[in-house]
Amino acid sequence: MLALIAGGGNLPSELVARLSDRPVICALEEFGPDTLDVDLPFRLETLGTLLAALSERGVTQICMAGSVGRPAVDPARIDAATMPLVPILQQALVSGDDGALRAVIGIFEQAGLDVLAAHELAPDLLPQVGVLTEASPSESDEKDADRGVGIVRAMAAADIGQACVVLRGQALAIEGVYGTNWMLQSLTQRPDAGGGVMIKLPKPGQDRRVDLPTIGPDTVTAAVAAGLSGLVIEKGGVMVLDRDAVVAECNRLGLFLWVRERAS
Repeated sequence: MLALIAGGGNLPSELVARLSDRPVICALEEFGPDTLDVDLPFRLETLGTLLAALSERGVTQICMAGSVGRPAVDPARIDAATMPLVPILQQALVSGDDGALRAVIGIFEQAGLDVLAAHELAPDLLPQVGVLTEASPSESDEKDADRGVGIVRAMAAADIGQACVVLRGQALAIEGVYGTNWMLQSLTQRPDAGGGVMIKLPKPGQDRRVDLPTIGPDTVTAAVAAGLSGLVIEKGGVMVLDRDAVVAECNRLGLFLWVRERAS
């Protein structure tokens, strides 16, 4: 049996819609899904109790999908079942995003659960290589995409984000803690004539079972408002939610969507 730890955004509901059997829906309080009914809400202070509840239900596999933030922890609310996990959780809370996710994965695996990636359950979320739209990148766009890959890789060393915007070799914006759409919104008052591409890809070395980046129709809307020419994502590294709507909106608004081979 599968349990889904569901966060915000459209990914959890898209994933559930593709599964033949409804999973057990779990959610961290304050960071739950927008459109799914939650079976097992929990706090970080009661993670041990959640693991026991999953075992009682016969859950053997778990998938984490959707956005979550870092919760505030109240030591007085840590229950007995979670107390043995406290050293691991303490280390996770002071680590970067990648370190925190690895710590959580380790807790689930130590409890005997197989941790599955969202794209393992729904492979169609990962598009094949190619330009998916009527518009295509120019030679200049391709050079900016190469530059963007290098920038995102440099960002990975500081565990900052998974996307940036590049125009004529210059970084116009980089993704931070507030996410992709916030980054794009920061460009809506830009003083130039527009242009540039957004490049999005996973951080090198990250565990691709969790926190694989996504784009969706909202990304297209935000990219148009930011004056961009197109979107570049990495094959096997970025999930496209509601792909038909994304491609249709790109075509309507004149953006390109390019799925690049993974850079060596």
